Amino acid sequence: MPMLPIPAFAALVLAHLAARTLLSGGRPLLVAFLTACAVQSLLVALVLGYDTAWLQPVLPVSATVIPPLAWITLQDALISRISLRQVGFQGATPAFTLFCRIFAPETTDFVVPLVFAGYGVAILYLLRSSGDMPLARLDAGRVPKVLWQVLGWALIASALSDVLIAFAFMTGNEHWAGWLITFSSSLILVLLGLLSGNPSASGVTGEDSADPAPPPKETSKEDIEIVEALEAFLKREPMHLDPNLTLSRLARRLHLPEKRLSMAVNRSTGANVSRYVNTWRVRHACKLIEEGAAVTDAMLDSGFNTKSNFNREFLRETGIPPSQWKQGMQSSSNVTRIPDASKGA
Repeated sequence: MPMLPIPAFAALVLAHLAARTLLSGGRPLLVAFLTACAVQSLLVALVLGYDTAWLQPVLPVSATVIPPLAWITLQDALISRISLRQVGFQGATPAFTLFCRIFAPETTDFVVPLVFAGYGVAILYLLRSSGDMPLARLDAGRVPKVLWQVLGWALIASALSDVLIAFAFMTGNEHWAGWLITFSSSLILVLLGLLSGNPSASGVTGEDSADPAPPPKETSKEDIEIVEALEAFLKREPMHLDPNLTLSRLARRLHLPEKRLSMAVNRSTGANVSRYVNTWRVRHACKLIEEGAAVTDAMLDSGFNTKSNFNREFLRETGIPPSQWKQGMQSSSNVTRIPDASKGA
């Protein structure tokens, strides 16, 4: 009976994720990243499982396509849209690996781990220093950042596994190398694919509420004016009802830099933009429920995507769950009324 090698199974899983992401309208770079992981798993399966040794020289080059794609996918999904020029610039990494493979093949054992480790560290540094994720949906909370942090560490883990594989060959333990390649490459590639294929990795959705805002610094007159302008805008154009709202879109409509808007909201209200917007959404949901709407309909019509997030935000803003609000059981003694969004969340 023919056996399916572990890397071949990993390739099937990754190909499924790539197809699902494509059909669901996912970002092209995310589809490309998942496809690259699937192709790499397939190449490993062909080399190790089906004795196609002539493909082995391709593996280091194809492997170094993945870290640059991870980097630009993160940028494009959560921080700023990537241009074709930037995509082309990242192509220098596999091109350099190809150069090394042709003219100095002995260096590839060092180049490949350095590429994976370098991009892993770069992703972790970017996540730590970027602060806001302008392209992430406001209801995604910390989920996208945490997922990409795991991806960064996965790239570093891949670099360490490459070092162990090289050490196995140097010490004459080639049989160790085969198992290391099979399991480490498959597990890490599937991990990369599953995490990046998770909608939360691109800021599409999230179960956790937004990061608590840091203690606000002294509020300036300009901060107050910005928040007043934001409040007037949301009354005029209720963008907070759009579940796909991002900080970038909101700031663009107000003709402000993302960081300036975020800082003004934080210093004026003590909340971040996500929590501020959720206050508006909860107020709208309360009004719909009072008018007779079902809780689920009120949730969806107010810009929430997940019931857990809606329930959590509703409880934080009102002091009771939506079902109790629906039943009209609140009383002045045990219910905290919804605060005015313009005065903080």
